[in-house]
Amino acid sequence: MPSPIDDGTILLTGASSGIGREMARQLAPRARRLVLVARRRDRLEALAEELRAQRPGLEVAVRAVDLADREAVRSLADEMLAYGVDVLINNAGFGDHAPLVEADARKLEDMVMVDVLALLVLTRALVPAMVERGRGGVLNVSSAMGLVSLPGFATYSGAKHFVTAFTDALAGELAGTGVHVTQICPGPVRTEFNEVANLAQSLEPPGVLSWTPEVCARDAIAGLDRNQPLVVSGLTMKALMAVGQRIPRWAYRRFGARITRR
Repeated sequence: MPSPIDDGTILLTGASSGIGREMARQLAPRARRLVLVARRRDRLEALAEELRAQRPGLEVAVRAVDLADREAVRSLADEMLAYGVDVLINNAGFGDHAPLVEADARKLEDMVMVDVLALLVLTRALVPAMVERGRGGVLNVSSAMGLVSLPGFATYSGAKHFVTAFTDALAGELAGTGVHVTQICPGPVRTEFNEVANLAQSLEPPGVLSWTPEVCARDAIAGLDRNQPLVVSGLTMKALMAVGQRIPRWAYRRFGARITRR
């Protein structure tokens, strides 16, 4: 069965930077229509012009939407039903590094809205039509933090654990329907994430343990093509995750407590 990406209509959230922007660039040669969603319209418009120049005839629509606004997400979902979306890519998300008692409460609420609720609303709205057509795809961008957890990232890790469990369960539910379901759990990627998350330079991983958005986007798209339920980008990160999932939870708590004190 051909990939739902080919000649399809693709809705991509978080398209204005990082992994999302690179996904748009890599999807442009294959899709019929791209709908790019993010808050920053100027960045979306610039990317749309770039993609149209890259492939004349490609339909590119932009939607400046704040995914932390529940009503805006519902309006986007209703509008996208009329588009006949073939592939939904839930890429938008952000994190925060701070102990819960010191973190900004509004930022944490917005994080859950974007990382969890927007993903849920869009997926629930658009997947039934895919199942009815017998063709489609859902690609969710989770995180290595969706497989392990560390103090200082309680809310972000909790949100990504939701994405991981939700996507795993959805893959089982949609098996045999013709709808591909994939999630990617990247480790550190060289994007704006650290700046938004207030991650101190001293806690940033060395270059050998971080990946470019281009590589992460490529691995995610390849996983969706293959209908691979879980993608971990990079051999080093696969090895680290395999080891990390065997470490007792108490060891993570103890290590995380030391990091938090620093």
